[in-house]
Order: sequence, then structure tokens, then C-alpha cells
Amino acid sequence: MRSLAIAFLSIVETSTLQGCGRCESAKSLGPISAVVVSNRQTTSALRAGGPWAAVLPIVVSFAVEALFASAAFAQPRPPQPGGQGFNPPNAAQPNAAQPNATPPNGAQPGGGQPAASRPPATPGPAAASGGAVQPFPALPDAFHRGNDSPPQLGGYFSIWKLGWIVVGLFGWQALGNWVNDDATGLKVRPIFWTTTVLLGGLAGLAAILTLDSFALGNLALLLGLGVPGGLYVRERNERVPENSRVLTPDHLQKVGTRWLSKLGITLGGRETVEEVAGPPIEFRGRDGQGGRRSKNNRGLNAAKELVYDAVLRRATDIHLMPSEDQYDVRLRIDGVMYPTDPFDRALGDNVLNIFKVLAAIDITEKRRSQDGSFGADMEGRSIEFRAATQGGLSHGESMTLRVLDQEGNVSRLDSLGLRPKLQDRIRQIVQEPHGMMLTCGPTGAGKSTTLYAALRAIDTDVRNVITIEDPVEYRMKGIKQIEINTKADQTFAGSLRAVLRQDPDVVMVGEIRDRETAVTACQAATTGHMVLSTVHANDTTTALFRLIDLEVEPFMVASSVSAILGQRLARRLCEECRVPYKPSAETLKKLGLPASRVKYFYRPPDKDLNDCPVCGGLGYQGRIGVYELLEIDETMQELIREKASMSQIRGEARKNGMLYMREEGLRLVAKGVTSLEELQRVVK
Repeated sequence: MRSLAIAFLSIVETSTLQGCGRCESAKSLGPISAVVVSNRQTTSALRAGGPWAAVLPIVVSFAVEALFASAAFAQPRPPQPGGQGFNPPNAAQPNAAQPNATPPNGAQPGGGQPAASRPPATPGPAAASGGAVQPFPALPDAFHRGNDSPPQLGGYFSIWKLGWIVVGLFGWQALGNWVNDDATGLKVRPIFWTTTVLLGGLAGLAAILTLDSFALGNLALLLGLGVPGGLYVRERNERVPENSRVLTPDHLQKVGTRWLSKLGITLGGRETVEEVAGPPIEFRGRDGQGGRRSKNNRGLNAAKELVYDAVLRRATDIHLMPSEDQYDVRLRIDGVMYPTDPFDRALGDNVLNIFKVLAAIDITEKRRSQDGSFGADMEGRSIEFRAATQGGLSHGESMTLRVLDQEGNVSRLDSLGLRPKLQDRIRQIVQEPHGMMLTCGPTGAGKSTTLYAALRAIDTDVRNVITIEDPVEYRMKGIKQIEINTKADQTFAGSLRAVLRQDPDVVMVGEIRDRETAVTACQAATTGHMVLSTVHANDTTTALFRLIDLEVEPFMVASSVSAILGQRLARRLCEECRVPYKPSAETLKKLGLPASRVKYFYRPPDKDLNDCPVCGGLGYQGRIGVYELLEIDETMQELIREKASMSQIRGEARKNGMLYMREEGLRLVAKGVTSLEELQRVVK
């Protein structure tokens, strides 16, 4: 590469010095190029800096050489001996008379000829100029040295041609850097395409510096850069999703509209500008500044589009999963995963890093799991995100974002799908002066949502309500919400002990997951506090024995627990496109439903035929809870103290009128709220 740089400079100094073919001083500029290129810093860059490290030294050397050329030709040089117009120092002019001079050998003055026989002397340029030395004879016509300027000394190169060559150098460097980075990220033969662009640029520059026609040289330069670049774009577009392709009509339209919108020129209306300039959403990082950084970053716009689309589609989780050549994106909508448009690998890595920066996660750590949180403001709505990464995968790092819509997801008890009788009973339980109410179910069953709805049924003006969460999912007015921090040794159990000294009436503990938290919560429930919490269990009786498995004494469980609410979330059928059908008698018999009371069941239409604008072709819209409530009365307390079996406790609950979740779900199926297939998916 260093030899190429030196050869390039030699071509430059002979091609840009126009109109100085008779001037011998141009030969003295070669060593300047060698000195500039061979200095220590440039040599190190050429050896270790990669194919593009030679471009900047060439430009610098070229500029230095142009300055030396301008300085050299601005100064007149004496002609060489024997040349036209040569006058040795202190020599008399040939046509001037010299007094007191005696010619040798008696010759006559004036070269040995008699004065009478010599022709009359003609005044030379020196005489005409008052005796000044004239190094060159006068030119017969005007002489332009490279630029459109009056005849002058210096300026032996074309400024605008030199500027165009410099623009070509920087364009070559920018194209090479983009091809190298993009091909490396997409794994599209990066070495081959980087080398091709390098050789194409060298050929184009050699042509523009050596061809007599500058137009032909310029065409050769454009072809040398455009052909390799176009071939690379064609190959990379075949390997990426449609929304990540470049130089397509849609891409060019987006780029043009984006730049025009920055200048205040709007084309196509607001929707078009939002499509290309990014949706109306602003991120809020943990430091409060994450959303203001890199507003023109392509990865940031892609991250905004992903989050905006997820919120509009009512997604609760966003999954980013790396594969060999792309990042797969899936959205969990109403509890079911749906794939969406993937990112190419380079853009996916960029989006992942943006989310990590916003969540204050170490972007250099890609092997161990990390978590964090950030927020966003979208059209007057405040949305929170919980980010969790998983390293150690074969193709890279994955990420899951939990979407917590602060405006749309804090429900009331009457919107959860509870029967009126069940609603009234839960309101009575949470209004009691002391006790413990637990909600149970798998992850994503809506346990926290139910507890938040129960808190909204409490008058916070007359009762002191404190929550301990990991993290705080929804902000509620009039309630003290505490977020635990395990890194600072702040746990559920430690925070609960501290909260009990704050004179609370109602305490909500995000989750009971260990013995210390379980014992402390039961003690709080028996000492005049109402405790609300969650337990991971499949049903209500299993949750009761889960506390005993955490080494809480049965007598303490019996005296502290007031009720346990088991729940699942089933998808609601879209009322606009649901399809009625008549169930078979065999199906009704298996379900235990009388055929005389069931006329129709409902189900979603076929996916291929469903183009409903309300549900987006999914057949479902929203979710509804399926519940069972286990109340602990005196008889149940005696059974728990005596360590009765699970079947005995279930039998006693049935005597008290408890309905299983399956029975509650069949009620919703018969009413057409959900489908039988959906109920069988969520309830065993």
C-alpha cells in the first residue's frame, strides 16, 4: 500500500502542474512526496491501518505538495548557462558601451568589427526596463497556467479539478468504510467486497490523473466506485428483509422525505413524514437523557418503530432473538407469540445496544444475563419497559422487553371479568382490617394486575397503603411504592420489616418467593395489617401448601390467610368477526353441559379468510380472567392446622360453593366471550 501511495503522488505532481512543460523546477518536487509519505506516522498507518489508512496521508501530502508548487513557481529562477537569455553575474550587456575598456589584441569594441561596419544597436529588454535583469524573453501571446486568470507567475494547477479529486478521495473512503462495516455485520464476503471497492477506486483515480480528457477520467472514477458498490448492494439486498434494503425506490423516498422534513419541507402529509422520520415516541433512559441522543441514528428510528408498533398492537412482551444472519422479532399479544418483520444482523445489534444504553445495561457484557428498565412518552401516554438480556447463545445475545402501559393496563375489579358475586366478595376481603389475600397462577396470568385493581378499591385517603415491588410496574397516586434493589441488599423480607415500622394499613408484597418473606408476611397479617401478595402455583389449594413448603407453620398459615384467588387469562373473541357454530352432543357431554341450554358456541374465523380491521385478523381482541376463589373459614382453618390432605381441603371448598377455573371458563364459553379451544389452552 505504501508503494501505491508513493506512485500515486508521483502521478499527481505531473498531472496537476499544467502548462509548465518548459519549466525545469517541477523536477524538484518528487522528493517532497517521498518525505511526506515516508514519515513515521504515515508509514505506521499504511502498515497497520488497513486499506483505507492510506487515503488521508495521500490527501495531506497532495496539499503540501500543492503549496510547495505554488511557492516554487511564484519565484523567478535564473536561466542556465548556454540557455536563451543567460547573463552571468556582473556581466555587461552585449549592446551597451563600456567606457575605459580596451579590447584585447587591438580589436575594436563591439566584437572585433569596426564601429562603422556594425549595424546599429537595438535596445534590448534590459534597456527598455531601465537596466533590470529579464530572465525569460517576452511571450508573443497570453499564457494561462491552469486556471482562468490573467497571465501571472504561479498557479500551475487547476483548483476546481484538484477539488474534485479530493472529493473523489473522500467519497472513495466513505464508500469503502460503509461496505466494510455493512458486509462485516451481514457476513456478506467482507474481505472480497472491501478489496473490490479498493481496487475499483485505485483504477478510477489512476484514470482521472492520467487521461488527457478530464471528462473521461471523471467517468472512469465514477465507474470504478459505482460498479463495485452497486454489485455489493445487489448481493446484500438479497440477504436482508425488505424493510432493510437500500437504494430501492422506497428507501430513496424515505431518505429524501427525511432530509426535506429537516429543512421544513413536508411531502405526503404527516403520516408519510412519521413513517420516514420516525414515529411520535421519545425514549426516557434511566439518566433522563437517553431519548435525546442520536436522533438521526438509523438504529434509533428502528427501535422507535418496533416499540410503537408493539404498543399499538397491545403487545405485552417484545422478544429479540439472534440467528445467523438476522434478528428475529416476536411480539406476545394477548398471551400468544406472533412473529413480525425481522432486522438484518447489523441493524439488530444496533437496536439491541440502544435498548441496553437506555436501560443502563453494560453494552460490553454479552455473556451473562443483565436487566434494567427505561421509559417512553407516546402521544400523551407514559409507558415503562423492563429489559432483560440473555447471553451465551450460539449466535449472540437475546433480549426481552416487558411493556407496561401506565395508562391502559391499571384496571378496576369490574373490568377483570369477575362474576358480580365474586367482585363483591373480593372487595369485602381487601377492606378487612387484617389478614392476607394471595393471588396465584403462572407467569403472565395477570396476578399483579388483579392486586392493582384491588388496591384501587381501597380508599387511600383514610388508609395508609405501601407496596414493595420488583420493579414498580404501574404508578398509582396516593400510594407509597418501593422498588427493591438486590444489588444494594434490599430484599422483599428486609423491605417488609422496614415498612411495618411506617404504620401501614395495607401492604402489598410483589411476590413471596422465600421462607423469610413468607414468615414476615404471615406475622404482619396477624398483627393488624392487611397483606396482599402473589405466589407461583397452579391453583388455590396448591398455593396453600406452597406456604407450608416454605416452612411456615400450619397454625400461622391458618390464622393469617383470608383467601386465595387462582386465575388465568383467556383471549376474548372479537365481536366483529367471531363465527357461531353448533357443538356436538358428544362435546357437550364431555363438558358436562346440558344440550338444551346451549345453542351455539363461538370461534374465530379462519386466519386465511380473516381481514377484520378491529382485531387485525387475529380473531381475538383483549383478554379476560378465569378465576377460582378459595376462602378460609373456621372449618378450613381446622383442616390446615391438622395438616389435612389436599383432597380434603378441596372437598370442603366445594361444600362452600367454590367453582373451579374450568367451570368459570365454561361459563364464558357458553356466553360467547371466548372459545372452547382457548379455554383448553389456558386451563388444565
